[in-house]
Amino acid sequence: MDERTPPADRHHLLAIYLNDHLAGATAGEARFARAARSHRGTDAGRVLERLTREVAEDRRTLVRLMGALGVGSDRRLQVLGRAGEALGTLKTNGRLLRRSPLSSVVELEMLSLGVQGKGALWRSLRELALDDDRLDADELEELVERAARQSAELEAVRRSAVAEALGSGHREGPSAVPPQAG
Repeated sequence: MDERTPPADRHHLLAIYLNDHLAGATAGEARFARAARSHRGTDAGRVLERLTREVAEDRRTLVRLMGALGVGSDRRLQVLGRAGEALGTLKTNGRLLRRSPLSSVVELEMLSLGVQGKGALWRSLRELALDDDRLDADELEELVERAARQSAELEAVRRSAVAEALGSGHREGPSAVPPQAG
């Protein structure tokens, strides 16, 4: 007995999967922009500004790939993604009138999770590219590598934020934030 999912069901499941990631990418783009503004004028802010541009580009790439695969975007999920991201900013992290240093830690951890999820998306699509010529495996490999680099850069910024907020005693100073990529 063939246990494979019928093609029509696979397309439906792919549409759900891609739209879920698009909703996450939409929320992530807004969250990156907010984080970059919160850290403006710092080494972390410069990294986050660049990553914000890259995340926006990654989102546009996802939309393009969805089109190539014949998958439309579900506007309702995009609205829900933005609303969820906005609600996530209401947590006070111990302070009501000004930003808590813990806010940066939590925010950077959320961004890291998003980038890890995006990397998983690109790896999944890279697998599909083995049997689907609408997808370019080489482009997807580049996106996988880019997500891994973004994840590493976020981790360096997060570790610096942890040291600042929680006083780990292992702060590496300005070099804890990776240099800007070309």
